[in-house]
Amino acid sequence: MTLLTQGEFSELSLHEKNSYLQDVARQYLEERGDQFTPLNKDALSRLRRYYIRRSLADLQLEKMQDLEMRNALERLSGAIRVGHFEKVLESEIPPSASENRMMRPPPIDDEQMMFFVPDIYDAPLKDDVNLMDVAPFTLSKTKREGLIRYELKDCVITIEEGAETGIANAHDYDIFLNMVTYLAEEMRKFRKTPQGSLPPRVYRPTAAQILKFCRRGDGGRQYLELEKALDRLQATRVKITNLDGHKRRATESFPLIGRYKVISRTTQNKIDQVELDIPDWVYEGVVNPEKKATILTLNPDYFLITKPTARFIYRLARKAAGQGEAFYALKDLHHRSGSPLPPGKFEKSIEAIVKQSKNEPLPDYDLSLKDGRNGRILVMSKRTELAAG
Repeated sequence: MTLLTQGEFSELSLHEKNSYLQDVARQYLEERGDQFTPLNKDALSRLRRYYIRRSLADLQLEKMQDLEMRNALERLSGAIRVGHFEKVLESEIPPSASENRMMRPPPIDDEQMMFFVPDIYDAPLKDDVNLMDVAPFTLSKTKREGLIRYELKDCVITIEEGAETGIANAHDYDIFLNMVTYLAEEMRKFRKTPQGSLPPRVYRPTAAQILKFCRRGDGGRQYLELEKALDRLQATRVKITNLDGHKRRATESFPLIGRYKVISRTTQNKIDQVELDIPDWVYEGVVNPEKKATILTLNPDYFLITKPTARFIYRLARKAAGQGEAFYALKDLHHRSGSPLPPGKFEKSIEAIVKQSKNEPLPDYDLSLKDGRNGRILVMSKRTELAAG
């Protein structure tokens, strides 16, 4: 991408700078195959500030006598700035720009994670009740109020909102995965050296670590959304009532994350480091020296899935299909998703995801539809290495 120099950009009026940045964003999205969505005023303000930030200013290039060295350093500075600016631009692009895609491209400078990404594990009240059978988050793109109720064969699960925040969404849930992964990794280390201490019940990540783990950019918008996501996760509660012969046997309610605290902020007032209390039900499910933690491994490309419904389907496939196949009637799938869409529109959304998956496949699993006795059925099949090639 060819950019104006800092001097050329500085000479533009405010209107011209904004127009230029919108054009750069349009060009960037068109080259990536995404639909252009105009940048808002906050994103433009952050990009303007970043654009005029001097690179290698401490070298005082204007005072250098060696013209050849000065030109070389100026070119290097420009190249660094272009790469950094593209990264910042990517982080400011609204999520709606990629909403028509199944999978978004990984961030610039993204390093593929080589460690496991465990997902939510068996609910503590009954070993065969697993929250991967349902969506423990809202699939709605807007604020979801009220509660989501799942009536399954042997239990009732409800997802309850926070009064001010609404229910946590599918992308908020990434932070929960980050917390569980941290705890599982600490427990793995403990098992190697059992003379040490069990993992602490408090997790203190930096915002940059969370964003990197979730394979997101690290621009201003992501930091602002991070604090809102923590609010929703802390306020969202999961309630499970186990049933035995249709008689209520046990009920437990727990939050997705416990208390959180912003420990430090940057000079730009962005979150720098946070402290999360790990809920007892999470801690006790993973930190069990005598038993193996009941967690499942997710493909790191899970974080690149853009559609909340597609994320739900992948989690369900990972739990139910495993290394083989799983079949779900679309009516049952609609119930397990908690989707606010009416059944007809939900089935059309599944049809669209299955069709789109032919060109943009979900990680690890192939999707197809077939006719069943009582309606259409979604088939989720583990992709073989031969088929994947």
